[in-house]
This record gives sequence, structure tokens and C-alpha cells, in this order.
Amino acid sequence: MADHDAKEEQRPLNQWKRRKGGFMASMFIFVLSALDNMGFVANMVSIVLYFYGVMHFDLASSANTLTNFMGSTYLLSLVGGFISDTYLNRFTTCLLFGSLEVLALAMLTVQAASNHLHPEACGKSSCVKGGIAGMFYTSLCLLALGMGGVRGSMTAFGADQFDEKEPTEAKALASFFNWLLLSSTVGAITGVTGVVWVSTQKSWHWGFFIITIASSVGFVTLALGKPFYRIKTPGDSPTLRIAQVIVVAFKNRKLSLPESHGELYEISDKDATTEKIAHTNQMRFLDKAAIIQENSKPQAWKVCTVTQVEEVKILTRMLPIVASTIILNTCMAQLQTFSVQQGNIMNLKLGSLTVPAPSIPVIPLVFISVLVPLYELFFVPIARKITHHPSGITQLQRVGVGLVLSAISMAVAGIVEVKRREQGRKDPSRPISLFWLSFQYGIFGIADMFTLVGLLEFFYRESPSNMKSLSTSFTWLSTALGYFLSTVFVNVINAVTRRITPSKQGWLHGFDLNQNNLNLFYWFLATLSCLNFFNYLYWASKYKYKCEDSGPGFKALGEMPLKRVERKEDYGSGRE
Repeated sequence: MADHDAKEEQRPLNQWKRRKGGFMASMFIFVLSALDNMGFVANMVSIVLYFYGVMHFDLASSANTLTNFMGSTYLLSLVGGFISDTYLNRFTTCLLFGSLEVLALAMLTVQAASNHLHPEACGKSSCVKGGIAGMFYTSLCLLALGMGGVRGSMTAFGADQFDEKEPTEAKALASFFNWLLLSSTVGAITGVTGVVWVSTQKSWHWGFFIITIASSVGFVTLALGKPFYRIKTPGDSPTLRIAQVIVVAFKNRKLSLPESHGELYEISDKDATTEKIAHTNQMRFLDKAAIIQENSKPQAWKVCTVTQVEEVKILTRMLPIVASTIILNTCMAQLQTFSVQQGNIMNLKLGSLTVPAPSIPVIPLVFISVLVPLYELFFVPIARKITHHPSGITQLQRVGVGLVLSAISMAVAGIVEVKRREQGRKDPSRPISLFWLSFQYGIFGIADMFTLVGLLEFFYRESPSNMKSLSTSFTWLSTALGYFLSTVFVNVINAVTRRITPSKQGWLHGFDLNQNNLNLFYWFLATLSCLNFFNYLYWASKYKYKCEDSGPGFKALGEMPLKRVERKEDYGSGRE
């Protein structure tokens, strides 16, 4: 009787909770995504020209400065993910880092507007120094931290508005990632057309000013949506839980595993605070962390639960997937650096209109804005009926398609560069049209549509419940490493080819693309992408989804062998 009364009392509360979240709450996040991405992508495709023309870096240094900045931005998403999983909730984390982003954009605007804050041309690889360098690099560091923190928390916060254990909301979650990409794309289209035109044709400071205002409005919109959100409280530190498993498994390395995994330590259902994860037979050496020795009591750093061990196994299985997508992001970095520099010396006329070179990515963005609704409204429902998978096809299948297309994009980029360079050497006054670059941009845009959404959904669905932000940030970690690898490739290939070529000039040396061998660099990346795809196929075929049964098929998402339960005491966090 008492239980019945308690359930009756809880019913209004549960109904009120169900009214929160969903696509109504997501609308505020979509607005932020569009407005914030407008500035992010505008900077991503054009700021290399600001480095080159205003800050007087040479070609290679301009490209490396951008790739280092973008790499740092994506790498710092791990900081945002860690903080939102451990200390602050995802909503607060997003607003906190958003304020840093707006401050950094304001600093960029001030420096771009003040001629006395610009360096004098010196003919060297970098001309910034003294106070000018201090303000320049401080603003870039704050911008990288702010943008990275927002990306580390915003995606997981949006996905939190859907309960993946409810079959209906599980389908909505799959749709959320597609619509998030669409909102980002709409913002990006505005950025690479309107904002880039203002920056390159009018003045850089007006472009930065527009971005600052847009981002401010976006974060205010996010704050206004607070009454509609499902805000999850942070849990135990993910890094602490991972460290406990590694340390305890190492301590118990000489112990023998029990014959049955049922003898391993796991807390009871009534004492659990997060989802319990069923035991798997992969990486059995980690199971030693869940062995309870005789005459010992369960304590943190002495024994871990099976769920805690399985969390580490899941993250470990994800790492090869992360590594396999790094080369794709290295290819993407070229479209934001060297391809923009190519476009800058091509024919920018479209009739009487002069098109800024950084605006050429609008072509793949328009493709994406059309393909995403078609994919979501037509392909996914048909595929669901065939595969019975909530997303239509698996996340790793989407990523695989993207990897193939990225290799094709780099091969095409090399062919286009040969045509551009030959015409540039033959008659520099009549360069080929900028729109020759649309082939490589268009193919890679479709690749990005498949890969980005596939990775975000993969990491969110597969990660443990208390590591959603951190795991989602693995997508941005891959991107960060791709940008950093681009810098390494540029420097190493320049150094090697300077020694072995008859001209004693590197493939990517100096200020004149017509005297370079950028096409060979593109083909090098295309070859590497092909080899990387086969590496990805190996790891993807080995990966077992969290919702996968022992057989080859998939269970419905609502039938996953996981349980969400309440816990009465805090265990495993190291806090006593």
C-alpha cells in the first residue's frame, strides 16, 4: 500500500520531467550551434588570409598557425568535456567557456581595428613580436579555450535532452545529431558568405565584430532555454575511475581470474548510482581489478566493480576508431589552408560579382544542407525497416563512407592543382576559375556529413553514462590530432624534399604557389588516406557495440542489457 502511494506521489513529478527536454529544448541549442558555428567556420576558412595579409606570416607559417590554433581548439574540448562530466553540469560549462570565447573575439576585433596593433612587414616567416605578439597570441589562446570548452559540452548537453533507453526517444536522439549538423551548416553558410565577404572585402574588424555579436546572442539564447532543459548533475571523475581500474589491475596482475565472471565484484542493483554494464570477455586482464581477495572489504583503490572495468574496456575499444579518423582531419585542414591560398590567386569573378576565396566552401555546405534533410526524412526510415537500427545504418558504417570520400577528395585536389599551376605559369593574367575547387570541397563536404555525425553519435551512444561529454570530445580529439599532424607533415615534407629535389626547394616553400608542388602533397595525403581506410576496416570489424548481442544482429536499443538504478551510498569515487 505504501509503495502504491509513493508511486502515486511520484507520478506528477515524472510527468513534469517528461515535459522537459526533447526537441523543444533542443531548439535553443540549435540556435546556439548556428550562431556560434557561423563565426567558427568563417574564421576557420578565412583567418589564414588575416595571418598572411595583416599579420605578415609567410605561406607555410600562416597555414601552420591556423592548424595549430584549430588543433588546440579541438584538443581543449577534452577540458570542457572533463569539467562538465565531473565538476559543473554541461549547461553551466557551456556558458562559462562561451564567455571566454566572446572575450577573445572582442580582443581580436580591437586588434584588427587598430593599425598600431599590426606588425610591419619584415620578409621573414613571422613578423609579430613584443606587445603585438602578446595580444595576438593571448586572444588566440582564449579563443581556442572558449571554443574548445563549448564543443566539449554542447553536443552532449543537447543529446542529454533525449533518453536513449526509451525506444521513441532513441530514434529522436539519432535524428538530433542530424539536425544539429544541419543547424551548424546553416550557420556556416552564413559565415563563409556574408561574414567572409565583410572580412575580406570591407575590413577584418567588422567581420570579427559580427562574429562577436552573433556568439553573444547565441549564448544568451542558450541561457533563456534553461526552464526547458534536462540538466544532469556531474558524477565521479572519469579519469579517477579509469585510473583506479588500471592501478588495481596492475596490483592484482599475479592473481588468477576466477572460472566464472559471476565471482567478480559488482555492487547490487539497489546500491548502484549509474547504469550497470554486463561483463564482456575482451581484455580479460582488466578483470583482475574486480577480484576481491579473501578477508578484504571492498574499498576504492583495492577493488573495482565489473561496471567500472567495462567502462575502461569501452573507452579502450574506442581508441583505434579515434586514431583511424585522424588522417581524415589532416585532409580537412588542407581545405582550410592551402586550398584557400589556391583560391586567392584564381579567377574570383562570378559575372560582375567578386567571390572571396574563403567563400568557396559554401558549395559543400549547400550540398550538406540539402542532403541532411533527405538523409533524415527518406533514407533513415527506409534503412530502419531493413536493419532495425535506430540510426538506419550503424555509426561506424557512416564513418567508413566518409573515409573513402576523403581519399577521393585529396586525389581530385591534386588534379585540380596541376591544372591551376600550369595555367598560372603559362599566363598568370588569366587564371582558372575559383570554382574548380568546388570538386574537392564538394566531395569532402559529403564525407564530413557522414563522418562527423557518425562519430558524435557513436561516442555518445557507446560511452558510459558518466563519461558522455568526455567521450563525445573524442571526435574533437581526432580533429585536433589531424590539425597537428598537418603541421608535422608540412614541416617534415618541406625538410625532406628540400634535401632530395634537384632544385633544393621544398614542395611547399616560400610565398609563390606556382613554384611549389602542392599537388604532390595532396596525392601523398590521398595515398595515406587509402592505407588508413584499410586500417579502419580492421578495427571497425573487430568492434562490438555496447548494444550488440552475442550474435551478429542488433538488439533494439530499448533492449540493451543495461539497467539504470539508484544507489544509496557513494562508492568508487575515492571520496569516503
